[in-house]
Formats: sequence, C-alpha cells, structure tokens
Amino acid sequence: MDASEIRQKIYRFRILIIGRANAGKTTILQRVCNTRENPEIYDSAGKKIDPAVLMASRERGVHDIENEMVFRSNPKFIFHDSRGFEAGGQFEFDKVKAFIASRSKRKHLSDRIHVIWYCIPMDEDGRSFTEAEVKFFSQCDTGSIAVIALFTKFDALYDDEFAELISEGVSRTDAQALASQHAKEAFTNGPQLKLLYNQKGNQCPPRCHICLPVLVFAFRHSDMDKDDADCGILIERTAETLDDDTLKQIFVSTQRSSSELCVRYAVKRTLAQHLDLSKTISSRISEPSDRQIVDDLGLWFPYTPVRM
Repeated sequence: MDASEIRQKIYRFRILIIGRANAGKTTILQRVCNTRENPEIYDSAGKKIDPAVLMASRERGVHDIENEMVFRSNPKFIFHDSRGFEAGGQFEFDKVKAFIASRSKRKHLSDRIHVIWYCIPMDEDGRSFTEAEVKFFSQCDTGSIAVIALFTKFDALYDDEFAELISEGVSRTDAQALASQHAKEAFTNGPQLKLLYNQKGNQCPPRCHICLPVLVFAFRHSDMDKDDADCGILIERTAETLDDDTLKQIFVSTQRSSSELCVRYAVKRTLAQHLDLSKTISSRISEPSDRQIVDDLGLWFPYTPVRM
C-alpha cells in the first residue's frame, strides 16, 4: 500500500478525550497540535459551529460528543470531548458508552475512534477516583480501542513529598532534587494504580498510564519552547500502545511534534523489514526493491518529499 492509498483509507486520526473539568484536556490537545489557539468545532455532518452558538449550548448544559474538535495547526487530528461525563450520572455514562460502541463499528476506519485518552488530575482536590472514573474502567468495554490513562498536574504530588522530606531533616536543596522521584515511587505503590489495574474489580483497565507534570499546561510564552513543555511522552506512549500497524503509521506520521519519532519508526519498521543485514547498503543500491524501500519510508514522512 503506497502513501496515497493509506491516506485515503485513514486520512485523519480520531481521538476521544475524557476527563473532569480542569483536568487539562484542552491544553493537552493544544500541546499535541503545537498551538495556543482554541479548536474549531464541527458537527457530525462536517458543518462548522459558530462559537456563540456553542457557548450558549454549554451554558444550557447541552453537549454533543459527536462534535469534532480540529486545530488549524494540525487538521489531521480529530478530537471528541466527553464534556459532562465527569458528573458520573448514568445518562452521561450511557451516552459515552454508546458513542464508543457505535464508533468502533463504523465501516470506514477513518470514522472510528482510534484511541482514548482519559485524563485524571492529581491536584489536591482530585486524587481520589470519581464515580465516573470507577464506572468507566470497570464497566465500559472499549473493545480493541486502546485506552491510556493520563494523570495530569502530576507535580502537585512533588510538593507533598518535598514537605515530607523537609520534615525528616533533609536540606531544601536535596529535598527539591529528590521530591519528584519520591512522588513517582509513592504513586506507583499508591491506591490509584491498584484500583486502575485491579483485575477483579476492574474489567477494563487501560493499556498504560502516563504521568504529566503541570509544566505541560503552562501558558507562558517562554514555556512553549522548552523541551519538556510538550507532550512528547504522550505521543511516544500512544504510538507504542497501538497494535495495528496501519494505525500506528497514521498516528506517527500525523503528529508533528517529533521528527525523531518518525525516523525511529521508519528505521525500526521499514528498514528492518526490507534490508538483509548480511548485505551492505552499497551491494543493494541497484536492486529493484530499493524503490519500494523509499516508498515505504515515505509513509512515515507524509509532509516531506522523498525521492530516489
């Protein structure tokens, strides 16, 4: 399958993002799409929705999960938001569950949900799982759709560990250096992950989880250019989690945050398949299959011309 064929099959990558209000959902999407702008919203028929109309609907508590969020900086990503789901009501849960079931059965792959990001904030008021979160991971069958739990604002836990270290007589300098590692270790053995991956009470655990510090959500202009101010770990873990090679290729080539990731998968997936490592590159350069190698490498770089 060449680049044009695969783009026709799944030309946009579709993500459902779930989470409470103030969990950092919009900011995560902005980071992934490398923008500070708000998304444009389209209805299920592809018609753009006026922001004023959308705001009026939200004020009335009306939200359509079928609406598509698209950022102009990267329109190849389509996002759906489960706004209102955090309330934990049965109606909201049933609506999200029905949406996932319906989208998983769509005939065209481009219309299906390809991955779910579930955001759980770790600031002081949100460390215990809500009823909605418990219900989702224990009752919502997502089938083959990969679910990734995102523990956002994770460095709120650093402050607790810093204070604990200070109380134990550790110097402020050492406490500051040790706080993040102590927080990660405490979280690994804490109640959140035990509940999340409990095989008895939790029938639908996520494929993996990611801890995102609050720096990711800072909006200061100076932070936008910092190496750790993007969602690189989220991009990488999402790519690793996808089982389907076609979906993996679409996701990696759609994201524009990491050219290194494109190179890594191009080498890992394409060269490993085509090259006989017992031969040198120079001995293969005239073989007919080299054209196919270049074409296959190009699938990972759809925005960059690849020529022989």
